[in-house]
Amino acid sequence: MAGAEYTIRRKILQIFGASFHVYGSEGNVIGYCRQKAFKLKEDIRIYTDESMATEMLAINARAIIDFSAAYDVTDSLNQTPLGALQRKGMKSLLQDEWSVLDASGQPIGILKEDSAMMALVRRFLSNLVPQVFHLIDNSGRQLAELRTHFNPFVHRMTVNVEDDCPIDPLLVLAAGVLLMAVEGRQES
Repeated sequence: MAGAEYTIRRKILQIFGASFHVYGSEGNVIGYCRQKAFKLKEDIRIYTDESMATEMLAINARAIIDFSAAYDVTDSLNQTPLGALQRKGMKSLLQDEWSVLDASGQPIGILKEDSAMMALVRRFLSNLVPQVFHLIDNSGRQLAELRTHFNPFVHRMTVNVEDDCPIDPLLVLAAGVLLMAVEGRQES
């Protein structure tokens, strides 16, 4: 399933919580998430559709409040851990950066915002400038790109996973959903 492309959409004008639709490269809905408001410990569940009958992915925070939060990602269909995403606390103040860990907790990549200058523009001048994140492996090779698109009513991110990406595309998709959930709270 390498070489995948996803689009994640989150409606901005929701009063409590958030909902996300995940679309595959053909434009069909392949996932749905309804995030509850006012949760102390993040617990994001992605289902195969809006009926929420079949859970596809689980993203769970390890702690209630943590500046360098770590989130475990599990393939719910197979009941197998895919890995984890850990925010780099102080580094993420100016430019978002996350460690990508495999299922045994070993670092396999970095998910990083495109540039410090653009990050500063986004944080202090205008959040209308779309974010771009690059997932790179330990040797510096790009494995995926996650790009937000400006729209005043729908927060949208395109996730492009390279053909030869050794990281499970579902872990990359989980990173996109997590970024949308975390960044969405910062923009609201």
